Amino acid sequence: MENLRLLGGRSSSGSGKGRSHQRPVKYGFRLVKGKANHPMEDYHVAKFVQQQGHELGLFAIYDGHLGDSVPAYLQKHLFPNILKEEEFWTDPARSISKAYERTDQAILSHSPDLGRGGSTAVTAILIDGRKLWVANVGDSRAVLSKKGQARQMSTDHEPNTERDSIEDRGGFVSNMPGLLKESKCARVGFALHV
Repeated sequence: MENLRLLGGRSSSGSGKGRSHQRPVKYGFRLVKGKANHPMEDYHVAKFVQQQGHELGLFAIYDGHLGDSVPAYLQKHLFPNILKEEEFWTDPARSISKAYERTDQAILSHSPDLGRGGSTAVTAILIDGRKLWVANVGDSRAVLSKKGQARQMSTDHEPNTERDSIEDRGGFVSNMPGLLKESKCARVGFALHV
């Protein structure tokens, strides 16, 4: 797990790219700051690492809302939580789901320290350049480019269309003045090219 320490950084308006050392796989990301009158609140991860004899491509965008403490927490904890699941190598889908849930519960339990803000999350894990696992919460998006054709790999979760599900789980949807407009100004995402 020591390879996971310096995976990404606090994002600013910018972009980055890289490639696998073992397969013909390249990645890129682009982050655009919206017109909101506050600093960028997004964090990202984009890196290939070696883990238990496998090459893992770890990619994520954490789009912060009302502060950067939750996306910073996600950047530090979500991938390690996924990779320490006992079933990760045999059942990645279940492990990813469990780690998302566990990380969400940890964020809720730390809410006094993390503040009122929140974050979307989109993650992709590429195992040995052959198997891709994508998960997301919110409206950040993953796109795969294959032979020049873009394929959306995640489904945006919009609070207004999923209000019933959110409220059934004890959450709430609020349209605070200015936030809806600001959130539409910034779009974050990443692409893998295979």
